[in-house]
Amino acid sequence: MDKQIEKLLNKEAKRQNGGIELIASENYPSKETRAVCSSIAIAKYAEGYPGRRYYGGCENIDGIERLAQERAKKLFGCAYANVQPHSGSQANFAAYKALLNLGDRVLSLQLNDGGHLTHGSPVSFSSKLYDFHFYDLGIDARLDYDLIARRLDEVNPHLFLAGYSAYPYEIDFKRLREVIDSHNAQSQTHAYFMVDMAHIAGIIAAKLTQNPVDYADIVTSTTHKTLRGPRGGLILSNRLDLAKKIDSAIFPYAQGGPLENIIAGKAVAFREDASPKFVKYMTKVLENTKACNDELSRRGAKVSGTENHLFLLDVLTSFGIDGKTAQAELESIGITTNKNTIHGETLPPARASGIRIGFAAATTRGCSKKQAMQIAGLIYDCLTRAKPKKDLRKAVEKIADSWKDVNDLSF
Repeated sequence: MDKQIEKLLNKEAKRQNGGIELIASENYPSKETRAVCSSIAIAKYAEGYPGRRYYGGCENIDGIERLAQERAKKLFGCAYANVQPHSGSQANFAAYKALLNLGDRVLSLQLNDGGHLTHGSPVSFSSKLYDFHFYDLGIDARLDYDLIARRLDEVNPHLFLAGYSAYPYEIDFKRLREVIDSHNAQSQTHAYFMVDMAHIAGIIAAKLTQNPVDYADIVTSTTHKTLRGPRGGLILSNRLDLAKKIDSAIFPYAQGGPLENIIAGKAVAFREDASPKFVKYMTKVLENTKACNDELSRRGAKVSGTENHLFLLDVLTSFGIDGKTAQAELESIGITTNKNTIHGETLPPARASGIRIGFAAATTRGCSKKQAMQIAGLIYDCLTRAKPKKDLRKAVEKIADSWKDVNDLSF
């Protein structure tokens, strides 16, 4: 192996093995998935779709991609799946292209309340190509469906967007569908319903929350995060009349050759996600997340509460520091998180008032409910400076050493 790369990879494995990963958008795919991602499929160019390639020699690649499509459709109970997006952002780009004309209006969640960059951020392509408007959360920091109904009538969007990157509660997709249908019945502008389920896709696959595919026109996702697959994107729908538009928005509009080795990895992950073992895993993720949230609350910290795989910790109110500082402090003892804006944010995003905490990755390695509560104590002690950092670092390493090696995570 390239010695310089080998050295850096070994250092990264040591960092991950010796620490606690609490970034809600990260997870560890199985070694079976990883092996497929580095397989001979990496060498094949396959522009186009199965049976309609721009290159010869694609019969086996077609089989891989069709298998990934069928497994995705079965996993989420839908009629159509595009497994080619290189990322969730690419999936969103294609979904917008399939549903909208340039400059069309989109109604999305206020970004400080948990939206994604591709949901209308000023620095994203999304705000450059489309006219984004926003709805706020209610005073309890939860979705206010009556407020959404009013904003739909005020904005008359061509697209309503749900699904978030830092929203710790359940989403009532059925009610959103009803609100949108009611609006559409009275408006001259028809609003499509799109859901970006990237963060909660694993919870949905495990049938532990509502499935947006039953209600939305298009659903996009990543395949890592809670799905525990390789990094990539996914588009699902029951609207077969939109299939051609979605396909052409991915190729040839947004992408060239698909990453067939990654698509093979997605197929493996979808098979794992359909097993009873995955349901048990995802149940543990929810249990661990709540245990950590509740223990921090018991100690006096201001937390959001949680109904999924993540929660928000208001570090400005709880500890008098901003999210950037809290992230650095925790990283110094081996706990990795990310700064995050919170409802009612008063600081710029580069600093933020909170941090986002998720347990998908830690649970994959073997985190128990008891350890999740211990981790809450370590977070609290670190941010209150109640104990020396060297002692906290040793405690982190003790927990991490009891878990599975990141390079040997077999599903």
